[in-house]
Amino acid sequence: MREVEVVGVRVEVPTSQPIVLLRESEGERFLPIWIGAAEATAIAFAQQGVVPPRPLTHDLLRDVIEATGNELKEVRITDIREGVFFATLHFESGVEVSARPSDSIALALRLGAPIMCGEALLDQAAVLVPDAVEAAEVQDDEVERFREFLDQVSPDDFEAGTEPS
Repeated sequence: MREVEVVGVRVEVPTSQPIVLLRESEGERFLPIWIGAAEATAIAFAQQGVVPPRPLTHDLLRDVIEATGNELKEVRITDIREGVFFATLHFESGVEVSARPSDSIALALRLGAPIMCGEALLDQAAVLVPDAVEAAEVQDDEVERFREFLDQVSPDDFEAGTEPS
């Protein structure tokens, strides 16, 4: 398993399908996962530190996890089958819960849990962006290059389908 970081949520042109973009913490590969609009909002809110006046679903789940004292150890994005990504929530107690990657990422961001990705999945579905791991000041240029890549690619260009994960 390799740790990945959430680069952000983007919208694929021309379909307006949201994508969460993950990047290897120590590597050059990016993993785009097509997601639903509600999950894209939940991830973006978590990244921006937006606190809604009343808990949204992912906030509620975070509160339940914290109230039970069963710490979320990590999120694992494990597989892609027929265009659908799969993930698992791993808790300190040893309990594992199957979940969609988008929900898992939204929850991990709220709880500060690491997001891990299987090496085989990265080999299968990640995109290599040369020289992506450089000094922080060039990161915006790299993200812009990836956005340009996304503008020219469609979900059909990957083995993955377009179903939200």
